[in-house]
Amino acid sequence: MLRFLEVFAKGSQIHVPVGSPLIRKIPIFVDEHDVTAGAMKLIKVLRPAWDTSDVKTKLFTDGTTNKLVGCYVEDSPEDVVLVRVYGHKTELIVDRDNELKSFQVLHANGCAPRLYCTFLNGICYEFMQGDALGTQDVRDPSLRRLIAGEMARIHAIHAHNGCIPKPNLWIKMRRYFSLVATEFTDQASNVRIQQEVPSKAVLEQEMAWMKEHLSTLGSPVVLCHNDLLCKNIIHNEKDGHVRFIDYEYSSYNYQAFDIGNHFNEFAGMAELDYGLYPSREMQMDWLRVYLQAYKLFSQKGEEVSARELETLYVQVNKFALASHFFWGFWALIQAKYSTIDFDFLGYAVLRFNRYFETKPAAMALQIPQ
Repeated sequence: MLRFLEVFAKGSQIHVPVGSPLIRKIPIFVDEHDVTAGAMKLIKVLRPAWDTSDVKTKLFTDGTTNKLVGCYVEDSPEDVVLVRVYGHKTELIVDRDNELKSFQVLHANGCAPRLYCTFLNGICYEFMQGDALGTQDVRDPSLRRLIAGEMARIHAIHAHNGCIPKPNLWIKMRRYFSLVATEFTDQASNVRIQQEVPSKAVLEQEMAWMKEHLSTLGSPVVLCHNDLLCKNIIHNEKDGHVRFIDYEYSSYNYQAFDIGNHFNEFAGMAELDYGLYPSREMQMDWLRVYLQAYKLFSQKGEEVSARELETLYVQVNKFALASHFFWGFWALIQAKYSTIDFDFLGYAVLRFNRYFETKPAAMALQIPQ
């Protein structure tokens, strides 16, 4: 109880709307090496009318945190149940309780699919119709506007029951750092970490500097997605909207972090290309649409001044630095524990390198007086 009060006092807790349905819990464990067999056990409970011999499955392979399979029958192909099995040791990097609360809050506000149940090592939820975007799609002018508007809608959601929300960026980054710090000892077994990743002292120094500098930029603390990579954006062309999926990292955070993180994701993930990072002109177009929508959703008018726009541009490009560090630490943890076939260590190195490359230009930016 004391721990709960401590978290509550910090204001980082997401509050589920009163009257939200209770989440169904099914006591089934799904083997991550045989997801389909476990998924069938869940389908028997969630869709008892389905004949399991008729159930089709589709394995999604884009994820770098979890295993995901879709289940459906040919008679109703629009009703796809997604079964997501949490990756090995992901409880170290993901607050599962917070994820479920985010899911509920976003669904109550029309921004997320239905959550059908939790099971012992995962969740089942509704499939969102549409196409996952790629690095070229997020640059498309019409899609950019839809994405900016949807992010504004989420940022304007009140999910804190009156208390002042606090960002969890620094707490989470510090926790990630403490998890990887053991790999930085002189006896650490991983030679690549020793040779390619900045030293523990340098990383700690940069973290302290970022917290001191970025905390003073005046970026509002809002409900953030925090992981808006291309594949987490679903475009429903028929209905003319985009929705965001995967809320594992959702929390209260700085508005500018969520946007800066999304801009970093323009580069992709499997084959990073920072030549795709949006130009100032592209960012200004995106940010103008975002600010108009955010002010509208927050009932603060719709007019956007040149000063507001420039301020957000500066905040976003400075907070993009923190995004590199956050996912750099995340990738180092994944390199140690994940069973997914991906060069997490190489990815961490690229993110830390990008931080040091872009820091001078980002620091030269000044918020207009």
